[in-house]
Amino acid sequence: MTEKSIIVIGAGLGGLSTGVYAQLNGYTTRIFELNSGSGGVATCWKRKDYLIDGGIHFLSGCKPGLGFYEIMKEIGAENVPMVDFDFYARFIDEASGRIIDITADLDKLDRDLTELFPEDVDIIKELISATRSLAKMDLSVVGFGKPIELSGKLDTLREMWQMRGLMKYMMGKWNLPVKKYVERVKDPLFNEILRLMFLPEVPVWFIVMILSQLASGQMTLLEEGSLSFIKAIEQRFLNLGGIVNYNTEVEKILIKDDKAIGIRLKDESEYSADYIIPAMDGHSVIYDFLEGKYVDEKIEHRYTKWELGRPLVMVNFGVTREFEDVPSLLFLKTDPPISMGESELDGIMVRIFNYGKGFSPSGKTVVQVEFEHEWAYWYNLRTSDRDAYRKEKDRIASESLKRLETHFPGISEQVEVTDVATPYTMWRYTRNLEGAYMAWLPTSKLMTLRLRKTLPGLEGLYMAGQWAMGMGSVPTAIFSGRQAIQLVCHHDGKKFRAAQT
Repeated sequence: MTEKSIIVIGAGLGGLSTGVYAQLNGYTTRIFELNSGSGGVATCWKRKDYLIDGGIHFLSGCKPGLGFYEIMKEIGAENVPMVDFDFYARFIDEASGRIIDITADLDKLDRDLTELFPEDVDIIKELISATRSLAKMDLSVVGFGKPIELSGKLDTLREMWQMRGLMKYMMGKWNLPVKKYVERVKDPLFNEILRLMFLPEVPVWFIVMILSQLASGQMTLLEEGSLSFIKAIEQRFLNLGGIVNYNTEVEKILIKDDKAIGIRLKDESEYSADYIIPAMDGHSVIYDFLEGKYVDEKIEHRYTKWELGRPLVMVNFGVTREFEDVPSLLFLKTDPPISMGESELDGIMVRIFNYGKGFSPSGKTVVQVEFEHEWAYWYNLRTSDRDAYRKEKDRIASESLKRLETHFPGISEQVEVTDVATPYTMWRYTRNLEGAYMAWLPTSKLMTLRLRKTLPGLEGLYMAGQWAMGMGSVPTAIFSGRQAIQLVCHHDGKKFRAAQT
């Protein structure tokens, strides 16, 4: 029997995962990637001797014995170098000088929070108690079963059983968005810490889940950066016989009799396949490649009403300095705020890449200042006045360095490399709608919502990547590819395989 073929658009996590599972199931697979290398959102780039990591912040469930580790083995990433992540972040309030460390030691965390925020002791006990309860569970693959198109009542019951320990924390006050939950909090700084723990729109149970995974030792950092993770999956795909075409921009998905049959590139060359799986920005696929012909009310609502994940500005410095006793993640509540266009930033995140040798030469470190900002501001600036765009990048780099100087005196004189990535940079590299690095804003509703990977009235096409899931993350992107190939196998009457035979 002649092997069937699959074209995957995009060599990010979702696309590479799709490719691996396609090859494992006997399909001839070719990935087309816009850029010169793989990675998508989870990428790194070189600036002189420094490796800038703009992607994965941390991973969970990747250790032997945990559920997601088995998925890592399937995609070939189980041997990627990782380091334990037992210190989530240090929060610093510049106005008051108060500092709080969020560590894996729940007893210490309980004592520290109670000492700093005695008026909120009831909430502190409530959160710590819930964290202790969830720390006993492996939640790394919970909610990632079959695609919705193949899920029946038995699958739903099986998933509910897997989630039984979590279920009571997914309703009532625990399902409130953090920004609503903290209305009970009396101390403004404690309020801010909870809001900044991840995103203020996520449900409280998600924050508790992060703390529980930290406390139980389930969290890790990528010792050699996001690209090491990507390259491992890419190599697995190539070893299985897959092909990647880089520097190839897809312009259109070819349709015949409402069936996807191939793609046309920007250079007008065409490629055909039995299945097309876009693992990229969904808006570009649906409204550009397919000209908006295969939508229904739900899809229209999704792309017109759902909030996008807010884009990021990343200011990176390569400095001739080590930060041995400094946590890898800092949250600064800035005083005074940093001016950005018509808005002011009262909080920034600082990532210090001091946990691996691959980011910089000995005695040197990459320090990254990261904050959310409006897409329109940077898009309008870049498209209307490139000189003003460059000047604004220089200004925000200078402002970020001044802020770092107050915490690390002398750092200004130690900077060898400065690199600024804006929301426009993210869009240019990934084509993600409005530079949204995590696709949709992860609200309590979307974090438990499953999206169909088929489009109404169209055969031969399945969606993958973060935009094909309810929430953007490493596991969701990887599982999106797994589920897309489950659908392909089902269509062809084949048993889905997750390992070589």
